[in-house]
Amino acid sequence: MALPGAAQEIGTLTLLKDTPLHVIRGTAVLQGVEGMRLHAGDIFETGPSAGAQVQLEFTGGAVVELGPSTQVLVSSASAGGGDLVLAAGWLKGETMAGVYRYSSPLINASTKGGNVLVHATPDSAEVFVEHGTASVSGGAAAVTSAPGKIFFARKGGKPAVAADRPSGDFIGAMPICFRDALPPRLAAFAGKKTPAPKIDHEVAYADIERWLSLPAAFRRGLAARFRSRLSDPAFRQAIEAHESSLPEWGPYLHPENFQSSPAGAGKPSSPPGE
Repeated sequence: MALPGAAQEIGTLTLLKDTPLHVIRGTAVLQGVEGMRLHAGDIFETGPSAGAQVQLEFTGGAVVELGPSTQVLVSSASAGGGDLVLAAGWLKGETMAGVYRYSSPLINASTKGGNVLVHATPDSAEVFVEHGTASVSGGAAAVTSAPGKIFFARKGGKPAVAADRPSGDFIGAMPICFRDALPPRLAAFAGKKTPAPKIDHEVAYADIERWLSLPAAFRRGLAARFRSRLSDPAFRQAIEAHESSLPEWGPYLHPENFQSSPAGAGKPSSPPGE
């Protein structure tokens, strides 16, 4: 298997602790390694160890920490800001400039020059604005954080509720590494050869199952990105088994049914980074 083609580098993976890290780039699953460059469209998945910790540093100056059992898609990042999607787990972002948006199925946060912690599970989500301000939305109009409104929690289909401090459950479950500021580590890699991550395997259905279970807005572009994997019988069988909930795969599973469609009809948008 060949390593995915070169793409614009948007940052560096500067810390990998107590976790196997899988990075999905293109249609390949890579073995994460400290010092590797980050590309738009990369999907990160950390291991379940309580001490699992991954630090991403972006060209715009933002530092993002991932905790255990965490799945994150980096849609984009530049000097002007970035967009990250948290499917599950823990994320902490510290920014000095630019607007960074952290999205999840239940809650979203956007900040410029602030520190934000985001936690997501299938049926709940929380945002803690540790420093600065952030705009937070979840089931209702966005709210700008302020004294007395720095912690936002949402469960199920109910709107997010603001509070003046994080809940005891949130603090108790929060990764220990999130308690302190995230020191930049880029200097440790200055002048060193950039390591090339090894390919572990081509994407299997299980590798992206969590992403395909998210609402349609969060799946946008995934069918276009991974359509080549339909040549693998096991992958195709798994997609076909869930076809009723994944209509965007129709043009790739049954192209003959879409040949007479108007230009562009039924064709998913390209994924971030493609």
